Amino acid sequence: MAEERAELIVYNSLTKQKEVFKPRVPGKVGMYVCGVTAYDYSHIGHARAYVAFDVLFRYLKHLGYEVTYVRNFTDVDDKIIKRANERGVDPISLSKDFSNEYLQDMEDLQCLLPTHQPRVSDHMKEIIDMISQIESNGCAYRVEGDVYFSVDNSPKYGQLSGRKLEDNRSGERVAVDSRKRNPADFALWKSAKEGEPSWESPWGPGRPGWHIECSAMSAKYLTPVFDIHGGGMDLIFPHHENEIAQSCAACPDSNVSYWVHNGFVTTNDEKMSKSLGNFFTIRKVTELYHPLALRHFLLGTHYRSPVNYSITQIEIASEAVYRIYQTLQDCQDALSLSREGSADTAGGKKVRITDAANECIRNLQNDVKKMSDDLHTYSLLNSALPEALKLINSSLTQLKKKQQQKQKQSVIQSLIELEKEVRDALDILGLLSKLEYSEVLGQLKSKALIRSGFEDEYIEDQIKERALARKNKEFSRGDKIRSDLASKGIALMDVGTETIWRPCMPVQQEQLAVPKEAKPCKDAEKQPEAQLVQVKLEDPLPNEQEKSSGVEAVKDNPTLPTTP
Repeated sequence: MAEERAELIVYNSLTKQKEVFKPRVPGKVGMYVCGVTAYDYSHIGHARAYVAFDVLFRYLKHLGYEVTYVRNFTDVDDKIIKRANERGVDPISLSKDFSNEYLQDMEDLQCLLPTHQPRVSDHMKEIIDMISQIESNGCAYRVEGDVYFSVDNSPKYGQLSGRKLEDNRSGERVAVDSRKRNPADFALWKSAKEGEPSWESPWGPGRPGWHIECSAMSAKYLTPVFDIHGGGMDLIFPHHENEIAQSCAACPDSNVSYWVHNGFVTTNDEKMSKSLGNFFTIRKVTELYHPLALRHFLLGTHYRSPVNYSITQIEIASEAVYRIYQTLQDCQDALSLSREGSADTAGGKKVRITDAANECIRNLQNDVKKMSDDLHTYSLLNSALPEALKLINSSLTQLKKKQQQKQKQSVIQSLIELEKEVRDALDILGLLSKLEYSEVLGQLKSKALIRSGFEDEYIEDQIKERALARKNKEFSRGDKIRSDLASKGIALMDVGTETIWRPCMPVQQEQLAVPKEAKPCKDAEKQPEAQLVQVKLEDPLPNEQEKSSGVEAVKDNPTLPTTP
């Protein structure tokens, strides 16, 4: 951490502008992020939100703040009750099961655990107490066992969303109920109905409305006055607007300094949603791609901008993650051979790193600092980090050459410091796995096998068949084997006398698809069926002969020119 903490700037949805972040208590931050309504597997729209706020959590910690991060579970809700009744199970148990599945998804995506993860069902006392206070303050009314919030008694209602009361017509995200004094009034407490869970209250048995839970739980864990409240842009209205109104009605001093919202995930530039049937669960995506690839993809766009999900983009992200870990593995292998005698001093003199390494490290550190501008991750992910990997690869090549001991020590020390800086940057982004580099590479290759429909044994057989073809100078046959595998995302790499394989961008994709179900198959003919989803091809496919980690793929026919 730097001696002087960098100034963080965040976009505040309440004021509609970027602001310098100033916590209420110096050195400490209170942050509340609305969690999932747990009745199904979480989709990548959820991943977008929680990866974005995980990066904010990580970056605040990087800046030296002590962060209390609260992210709730909604386990009492109409959707949960409906799904539980359809399955004939207890709603709370159903929600607990899907909460656990969500936590597994978050662990896979390397989202750090929040400080607190409260559930609605465990906080009925706090919710009932807050509703009672709102009623006592004249901002709520009873109707046949239900309790409604009166928006007419909230003079600043609409301050977050910019909506006017007359815009809140019944049926448009506002429940239709002729008993309400104003169509925009919303339920704080719902009277008990048959087949639904209920709790005792001053208004009779029932359960809370959706919005009140976050006001009550944020106040319990962070007090009514705290620093950051986050969530997706779709929560600005009505959820967060209603939160502000009811929190202020319960406690006039209630205040959140910064309202932070992430953008949508789209498919074909259309918002991803369950109602449109164009959503993909995190679990379905990570069956085919490494979770780090999904995280890398999500970080490639600024958190407030919409991100368009396509197979092309997730393939590019997967390729980038493989390149990161292969480079780090190559660096580790080289350093393990050179570690002895590569101390910071040689002959009593400090070993200087190369000028190129110095500049590269400065660029990495500067791009980490750029994250202070409203979590700007693009530059670090797509500029400084790839340049650092490129320098590591060129340094590894240089290390193999004959050179003076002093120069060799400088290259070794440069690699040591470059690896450290790259790891630090990856850690801030949440892209640094706890596993060994080799284990991550193995996982990436396993996912590539699933996507291709091949088993490892089949690829090894193809490598042997290609070697035989080359021996017999059947170069066109060897090229076809290689190109057939490349079309399925398997690249063959000739390294010395050995041929290895690695994942790659599938070549010649005429139509991209999200496989409905993909399982390893015995041979190429047994490909998994696919449910086709048209996507926009936003970026050109990279050349399959692209260099990676100092290894170059070449065509089989030695008379043909190679691609640099």
